[in-house]
Amino acid sequence: MSDLSAAANPAPGFAVHPEHVVKVRPFAGRVTVEVDGARIAETTHALTVQETNHAPVYYVPIEDIDGDRLSRSTHATRCPFKGMASYWNIVVGDHEIDNAVWAYETPYDELLELAGLAAFYESKVTIRAEPA
Repeated sequence: MSDLSAAANPAPGFAVHPEHVVKVRPFAGRVTVEVDGARIAETTHALTVQETNHAPVYYVPIEDIDGDRLSRSTHATRCPFKGMASYWNIVVGDHEIDNAVWAYETPYDELLELAGLAAFYESKVTIRAEPA
């Protein structure tokens, strides 16, 4: 985390819950995301985010996601530690999976490394993480 005193867009959650931890680490290997046998994303540049009280989540560069299969959703949420999350649906043929992908397009200063990355709900897609 960066110095909060110098932050222009600080996460309010850390001020209220300083014990909360969000660790971001590079994943050494390949992450592949599929839906109905169609490859949605594949990267060797994923980050693993491990957050207090949450299972680890893989974030992949947006440029490594097949944008032709995404449709922006109107859904949005706010995380007090990461920022506002935008969502996308995944479209494969006639099958559309609502709000399967999210990204913090303008994350809070403490987690700027999430900018340009997106994550997938494991319950809605198949994610394979193969260590190098």
